[in-house]
Amino acid sequence: MSVTEHPAGPGPGPSPNRGSAASGAVLTEPVVRGVAGPGPRPRARFLREVAGFAAAGLLAYAADLGLFLWLRGPAGLDPLTAKALSFLAGCSVAYAGNALGTYRHAARGPRQYAVFFAVNIAGALVQLLCIAVSHYGLGFTSRRADTVSGAGIGMAIATVLRFWGTRTLVFRGEGRVGSWTG
Repeated sequence: MSVTEHPAGPGPGPSPNRGSAASGAVLTEPVVRGVAGPGPRPRARFLREVAGFAAAGLLAYAADLGLFLWLRGPAGLDPLTAKALSFLAGCSVAYAGNALGTYRHAARGPRQYAVFFAVNIAGALVQLLCIAVSHYGLGFTSRRADTVSGAGIGMAIATVLRFWGTRTLVFRGEGRVGSWTG
């Protein structure tokens, strides 16, 4: 943000804030540059961003789950191949939703997609780590414990990581004023 001196008053002609042309005195007032004009407050912008990210994520989850179930069922693929393909499809849906919706004013292209995919891989690894710690480290070996640790705790931590990564590494704050992190 920069402050420069700018002639005071509404425009040319006599003004109570200006000296007369004859006296040669001109009063000035500061003009602040680099501050967004009228628009939503930072908190409102952040909440809209979170809502858009969540909506894209829900669509991606639905695409991932639906494709996985179809690939495992009627298509007859093995679970790892089915999950790998459904994960790739889910990432693509999430990227499209974020790039065309939540972060539509930011640059997008192959670089952004590659970083987005890497952030999502990191999120998936966090979920796997949560399951590994719970199942093998703490000895909670039931299906319910695996579901809570992977789809509950792991998903929550991974979602925060994905939001941060998408916001700061993929779309780099372009189109936003300020940062929610300070």
